[in-house]
Amino acid sequence: MTDHPSVTTNAMTVDVEDYFQVSAFESYVSRENWKNFAGRVEENTDRILELFDQHDVKATFFTLGWVAENYPELVKRIVSAGHDLASHGWDHKRVTNLSEKEFAEDLKKSKASLEQVSGTEVTGYRAPSYSFTRENAWSHHVLLEAGYHYSSSIAPIKHDLYGIPDAPRFAHRYVDERILELPITTTRIFSKNYPCGGGGWFRLYPYAVSKWAIDRVNRNDQEPAIFYFHPWEIDPGQPRINNLDAKTKFRHYQNLGQMERKLIRLLGDYTWRTIPEVYSAEMAAAA
Repeated sequence: MTDHPSVTTNAMTVDVEDYFQVSAFESYVSRENWKNFAGRVEENTDRILELFDQHDVKATFFTLGWVAENYPELVKRIVSAGHDLASHGWDHKRVTNLSEKEFAEDLKKSKASLEQVSGTEVTGYRAPSYSFTRENAWSHHVLLEAGYHYSSSIAPIKHDLYGIPDAPRFAHRYVDERILELPITTTRIFSKNYPCGGGGWFRLYPYAVSKWAIDRVNRNDQEPAIFYFHPWEIDPGQPRINNLDAKTKFRHYQNLGQMERKLIRLLGDYTWRTIPEVYSAEMAAAA
């Protein structure tokens, strides 16, 4: 969308949710039972803040409104450390499971909670599990009406749970150019998009593969990469959820013990800043 002739800065993001709140566990852990789990999101996020401070990293923290309500001091520490606070919805309900009205209510509730706790305006949003799809094409309109300016809610890949494979790979606009969409980063090989923006893929791939892919996006596409991960991914000692199916167990627990070491390498190999900093020109144009 925009020429980045010399890409030296990429966008770091964190989806702030606890280990028992992930979409893959929805059929195993009801929201009514969340109160019965020992929370680990505060301790893990504080460790991330420490790592970011050590490596001069600034990031966008897509945070659940539920987290703001239950851990207000954590949200204040995120903001006081100079990071960008954005919304990840109220309680991690996928947009594919919400009506337009329910989505609007979710956006309003999470935005109000985050702003009240932090004292800052929240204008960014990431859908849980990248659940902006062709089936809910109304999502960006609802987002704009709720007062948001940018979104990072589309995965331009083919996946069994989400994704729009033929969506633009890089920054683009919706709703009369007023909402900026920032898809999670992919690299294109033989006419197919492959994810290289973090999450389970980063834990699965050898570090050299992830670095090669990010370098390729910076060099060949001349675009910033957007990387994401979750606080629970640096926590190999988290309590295990019982009776998971094999695919869910593999996706959630694969290589958790290697994640922090790989993340530290990543933080040192690139310059990382918040989404509003990296995409300041695009956001100004959209506004």
